[in-house]
Amino acid sequence: MSNTKRSPWLTLTALLVYFFLYAPIVVLILFSFNASRTNVVFEGVVNQGPCGPFYWYCQLFRNRDVLEATRNTLVIALTSTFFATIIGTMAALALQRFDFFGKGAAETSLYFPIVTPEIVMGIGILVLFSAAFGWINTMLALAPNQRLTMGMGTVIISHIAFSIPFVTLVVRARLHGFDNRLEEAAMDLGANEVTTFWKVTLPLIAPGVLAGAMLAFTLSLDDFIITFFTTGPGATTLPIYVYGLLRRVVTPEVNALSTIWILVVLVVVGISQWFQNRD
Repeated sequence: MSNTKRSPWLTLTALLVYFFLYAPIVVLILFSFNASRTNVVFEGVVNQGPCGPFYWYCQLFRNRDVLEATRNTLVIALTSTFFATIIGTMAALALQRFDFFGKGAAETSLYFPIVTPEIVMGIGILVLFSAAFGWINTMLALAPNQRLTMGMGTVIISHIAFSIPFVTLVVRARLHGFDNRLEEAAMDLGANEVTTFWKVTLPLIAPGVLAGAMLAFTLSLDDFIITFFTTGPGATTLPIYVYGLLRRVVTPEVNALSTIWILVVLVVVGISQWFQNRD
């Protein structure tokens, strides 16, 4: 057996890394139970009304702006995830199965949205929508109340665009270990290409597809920068709402909302990892 000793410096470094990663989250959760409204100094655990220590959480669910922002966030995340998953899965199948002109460029282009800073993407998408809407509004001579403007639709399209590469890469990783002989056996038994896809291919790559969908859903839930540049009236999401609160005053209500958001994201990420690691 190996008698290799664990370096105390390595252990200390690991502890410091975990401390700086998770200490802010612990403080955030702790201050969501703060009795003080200013949220600058922790003055003990709040105990007001029937909710007791969960007073600030109850206040959230009485806030219509929070409920509207939550609805917008879920609509955007679910819609963008649905379309990004379909497009990303089809792109992964095409890149894995077929050879065509420009395939190398298409594969390389998948990484550009991932490595490009979000603020650059946000500005680019904003300029694109502004130019397109300006041209359409001018060409069709639309009335002021009929003009195309930023809103829920632009946010959804933007989220679909930046989610597709992530879905494609996750699904393609699943396809690398795919046994094509299973499809050949199904077709030898009389199944056509459509039946083979639904009965054989899709069930086998389903864990990768679901993992990609969960990743796209999480990215959409968390996104602030691209949403900030492409949002409009009636399309406020929770990250945008929290940012608006922080510009005015930081209250334990913000901490409570952030705590719930962290828990939701952790659950979604956990499910995504579970699907991705399934055999």
